[in-house]
Amino acid sequence: MNDRMPDLNMDAESLYREEVFTDQKIGTIRQLIPITGDGETDPARQVMYLGSAQMMTPAGALPLSFKLEANNVAEAVAGFGEAAKQALEHTLEEIQEMQRQAASSIVIPGQGGGLGGVGIKMP
Repeated sequence: MNDRMPDLNMDAESLYREEVFTDQKIGTIRQLIPITGDGETDPARQVMYLGSAQMMTPAGALPLSFKLEANNVAEAVAGFGEAAKQALEHTLEEIQEMQRQAASSIVIPGQGGGLGGVGIKMP
């Protein structure tokens, strides 16, 4: 086997059972329940809650994923809106930063690699 292949073995000490909750409007909440290697609930580890939603933009759907600080489903539902808003703000900041970096690059016309004169970006 190739030595550069990633390790694709699952970690039996880090298994979770997943339950999904949705309102079929705004998004979903994934409840990750820790389990042991034999499938029993593992009380030594904490249940995790993850939210996901999509925001429509002119470029299409923008997927958002975020951790929900909660001890139960009701708390996860209550915190969903604020966590989604923070995830959206963070994602938009990252997009704006990538746009700034792209705009600050110098493009030299005619230096492309056979793609109709696409230039090379210089730092």
